[in-house]
Amino acid sequence: MQPADGDPDADFTVLVVEDQKSVRHALVANLRTAGVANIMEAAGSAEAVDLFRTRRPDMVLLDVVLPENDGYWVAQQMRQTEAGGEWTPIIFLSSLDSDLDLWRGIESGGDDYLTKPVKPVVLLAKLRAMRRLLDMRRRLTALSDELHNANRWLNTMVERDALTGLVNRRGLDRLLHQEIAAGRRDGLPLTVMLCDLDYFKLYNDRLGHLSGDACLRQVGHLLQQVCMRPRDIAARYGGEEFALILPNTPRSGAMTFARALAQLLRSQEIAHPASPMGPRLTLSGGITTCVPDALTSAESMLMRADEALYAAKAQGRNRFFSFEIQMDTVEQRLG
Repeated sequence: MQPADGDPDADFTVLVVEDQKSVRHALVANLRTAGVANIMEAAGSAEAVDLFRTRRPDMVLLDVVLPENDGYWVAQQMRQTEAGGEWTPIIFLSSLDSDLDLWRGIESGGDDYLTKPVKPVVLLAKLRAMRRLLDMRRRLTALSDELHNANRWLNTMVERDALTGLVNRRGLDRLLHQEIAAGRRDGLPLTVMLCDLDYFKLYNDRLGHLSGDACLRQVGHLLQQVCMRPRDIAARYGGEEFALILPNTPRSGAMTFARALAQLLRSQEIAHPASPMGPRLTLSGGITTCVPDALTSAESMLMRADEALYAAKAQGRNRFFSFEIQMDTVEQRLG
């Protein structure tokens, strides 16, 4: 017989767990008549659990009375192997028909309870009902996955700066909290840098805001290039200010990184005809580095980086200043 509309299709797999060979063969025959092509058979509890774990059937017909462990134990073992939102319909088969037997079946993880001998028309009806429930659950799971992915995409867009494509302030705050927790857990240093383009207001005044936007995009692209490790983050902090999160970066490494960043910016030779620093765009930055502890917060790290940035500007700009070392990159290079 070909499967009728609503009947299981050829991909649907049923595991039949029954120790009596004649009964098991009868159930298999009824399933094939109902259009189920993929049928697995188990005569004992251990074999049933192993097949369920390795082959993942779409539905289980499970006899209560089995050698060694009973069907209630088998159902419990099967449910323990299911992860997250997984669910496989389990229908108990038994000659026991008391309310207590039904209760035990449901409590152990079963979804329905049929009294033997099972009539083919009843088995087919239960098969159709469970398949509909399974299909509905899968559609809901697929829809949930789609919504989750869409939500992640929207969150990514919300945390992205439209002009530069970098992480924005909102994303920076979230990621910094995340990296502080990771550094606290792993006992590894975390560096935060705040960078400011020197005399950028004069840039906009002289060349116009459209040129200023193009310049910000170019700097944003450069910062993305220098963040080579997967967890390094470049963000637009606001206006012409940028921020960098550099996990597992000690103080000495942070200073080396800062000098390399300044050199890379100089190599771009971005014209800044109105800058008192010279004809090219320059950058000032503040650095803070610590191994996060219970008192470390995103706010305190950003505050220290901001104080260091202020010191870099006070000492002549076009340099990075370390809050912890109390030295800038110019002094360190000369020393």
